[in-house]
Amino acid sequence: MRPALCEDALRFGRILAELAPREPEVHGLVALMEIQASRSSARVTSTGEPILLLEQNRARWDQLLIGRGLAALHRSEQVRGPDAASPGPYALQAAIAACHARARAAEETDWTQIAALYAQLARLTPSPVVELNRAVALAMAFGPAAGLEIVDSLVSERSLENYHLLPASAATFSRNSAASTKPAPNSSVPPLNPQRPRTRPLNRKGQRLRHRRLGSPVPVPLWAVYKSSARSRDAAIFDLSVTPGTSLSRSFRQE
Repeated sequence: MRPALCEDALRFGRILAELAPREPEVHGLVALMEIQASRSSARVTSTGEPILLLEQNRARWDQLLIGRGLAALHRSEQVRGPDAASPGPYALQAAIAACHARARAAEETDWTQIAALYAQLARLTPSPVVELNRAVALAMAFGPAAGLEIVDSLVSERSLENYHLLPASAATFSRNSAASTKPAPNSSVPPLNPQRPRTRPLNRKGQRLRHRRLGSPVPVPLWAVYKSSARSRDAAIFDLSVTPGTSLSRSFRQE
């Protein structure tokens, strides 16, 4: 995270919204940045390691920025009008971020709505990262098997070769969830590199999970990332709100 850059981006975005008040994507971009910035203080530990989205302390999310973001998203919808075409990529990503922001607890997240929004985003701006995020949303909404086929289709994507969240997702989808009556089929995605700093929280979580599930008939990989519960389905836990590649929003990604 680069807080000064984020603040500059927010300031310029707000100015742009005043200069182009009839452009729905301008308001969508501002909404996206406001909501993403609201989580800044909850994203890393005191030692700088990332905190996975669904494990963040939501009491530390900035409600003022969330309120501004939701208001900007509402303006985007009003400017676009009910008879207009599908929202643009910024507005769609802002709507996804808003689903997380509105949830008072992780288990209250509307994953069905998020999956539908990612389906729209995939049609508008297709990319491997959008597909991976859509797979996670589908798994969260409908169970791990719903996302595994998409994840396995991404194995050959060179752009995801070193993307640590791909094997994290596959590991989770493949194991026998306590919330599922039967395990999803095994995935062909290779495991995480345990030496990479970004994978350490995922590996530690997988290690704790393995110790708790030693009696399971399905081996639990050290790089599995999700704890099972009847209220929270299995999937990789990461920020689903922003698609890499958009210059202004890149600073707000979960790193």
